[in-house]
Amino acid sequence: MTLYKNKYRIESARCPKWDYASNGNYFITICTRDRLVFLGNVIARKMQLLDIGVIIAQEWQKTAQIRPNVQLDESLYYENRIPELELTFHYRS
Repeated sequence: MTLYKNKYRIESARCPKWDYASNGNYFITICTRDRLVFLGNVIARKMQLLDIGVIIAQEWQKTAQIRPNVQLDESLYYENRIPELELTFHYRS
């Protein structure tokens, strides 16, 4: 582990040989701070989004509209994270 501004930091998980500006499928996870249950609750094995979770889901769906080089696939929502969002980037110069 290396230091940045005298604090330990986790090394990048990025593959040094991969060009992240290239076309491809990318999986990302967005987590709430301190894993706080913030987006919704699981009730009867179904995710029930809270108001903020609904807003986040709506805004996420706008991503493909405002970024024409992005195509969204499946989105999953949990109480404190949105895991495995699949984005397909089509790089345009």
